[in-house]
Amino acid sequence: MFKKVLIANRGEIAVRIARTLQEMRITAVGVYSEADRTACHVSACDEAYPLSGVTAQETYLRSDRLIEIARSHGVEAIHPGYGFLSERADFAEACQNAGLTFIGPSPEVIRAMGDKIIAKETVAAAGVPVVPGWSSTDYCFSEIQYQADKLGYPVLIKAAAGGGGKGMRVVQDANHLAEALESAQREAGAAFGDGRVFLEKYLQRPRHVEVQIFGDHHGQVIHLFERECSIQRRHQKIIEESPSPALTPELRRRLCAAAVTAAQAIQYASAGTVEFILDEAGQFYFLEVNTRLQVEHPVTEMITGLDLVYAQMKVAAGEPFPLKQEELLQRGHALECRICSEDANDNFRPQTGQIEVYVSPQGGGVRVDSGVNIGSEVSVHYDPMLAKLIVHAPTRLAAIDKAIQALRQFVILGVRTNIPFLAQVLDHPEFRAGQVHTHFLQEQHWPVDDPENIPDAALLAAALAVKPVSRFSSSTAWSEQHDTGPWAAAGPWRGL
Repeated sequence: MFKKVLIANRGEIAVRIARTLQEMRITAVGVYSEADRTACHVSACDEAYPLSGVTAQETYLRSDRLIEIARSHGVEAIHPGYGFLSERADFAEACQNAGLTFIGPSPEVIRAMGDKIIAKETVAAAGVPVVPGWSSTDYCFSEIQYQADKLGYPVLIKAAAGGGGKGMRVVQDANHLAEALESAQREAGAAFGDGRVFLEKYLQRPRHVEVQIFGDHHGQVIHLFERECSIQRRHQKIIEESPSPALTPELRRRLCAAAVTAAQAIQYASAGTVEFILDEAGQFYFLEVNTRLQVEHPVTEMITGLDLVYAQMKVAAGEPFPLKQEELLQRGHALECRICSEDANDNFRPQTGQIEVYVSPQGGGVRVDSGVNIGSEVSVHYDPMLAKLIVHAPTRLAAIDKAIQALRQFVILGVRTNIPFLAQVLDHPEFRAGQVHTHFLQEQHWPVDDPENIPDAALLAAALAVKPVSRFSSSTAWSEQHDTGPWAAAGPWRGL
């Protein structure tokens, strides 16, 4: 096993990875930009080294500087977390060339799955259902127009190298095709350096359901069940849960089997996610493969009792995944809310400032993964997600109620957050009934909630928080909740 691992990331995911590394008696090495000099992940790591600059481009995306730090300080492996360089095949390759283990799949797999056209063709050849569509290296507009007419409107234009909604346009009729095509190609080129796009039939009111997969270097590929990720704003998830309320046992079996088939087709090793969309008739279609740890991975950890980062480390070190598919079980219901510094009443506009009060909820079945604390500066340079609230309960309705109660206890002052909005979504009758889809937030009328209308109990808790908590305060619930979740798991998946 590795003795020293560099975490090429920041914020809550860097704190979360550091925690598992330390439980495994592995030295956690952090990096930080000038803006992150006093950030939580810096103190959470055993060692931390500066990256000259402030912006992501100057710091966390500097693969050469990260590898230089790793080699200079006796690091054996690099964990990329999510975002930044986590899905850059060139970075994974550079790690290999420098004699470092990249904690993730091979550069070849990352490169192939990063191209949405190649990914779709690969899994389709393996028999996995894909959304009807068209792609070509010939961008003759007349041909694109013909293919769009053939698919039938509305159609979706998607970036071949994209993700996160960039380079994506919904076209309702032929009159808007040319404008949408030009706009999508321009945005894709700016965001990914690759202006290629392709067409897909646009599915009305679909669900977004993904399957956590895990492969090792001994030929075993398993799934760790599904996550429902349909609650999204700007094509980005904000609430995830498992099990999905949309799946019957038989549909779950077929969906998860398709995910394993896709992973086997590309000889996948490490943690990954096969994403699908599910139409109103119950038919699922392949969307993409995310070749990294997902933001929402704690949902899977809570229902399986496994630590996915621990598993990543073991597999990267050449060990087999020790559990068989039949040994894995879904237990209860887990739900995650992404706590972001944004104004839900202003089209989710990111907010900046200094956190003056930070009090996270506690209790059985409550976990908070956070990268901020009192005094943390929320800047314009990085993603607005501050923390993740994850809850676990015996049933879905019990998990919803627990999450709402925890959100009411969650106090962050100094920057505006989406905490009140998340509670409204969870308490919506249609959400409670499991009747959701990817356009759910856009179609509902959300009452304007006063972000300063904080319950008295939460204000009292904030008043008692007279000093920042200890080194792992960003994961308060983690260290105190041993009755549920991955930290309660016995056997080979405990870090100690």
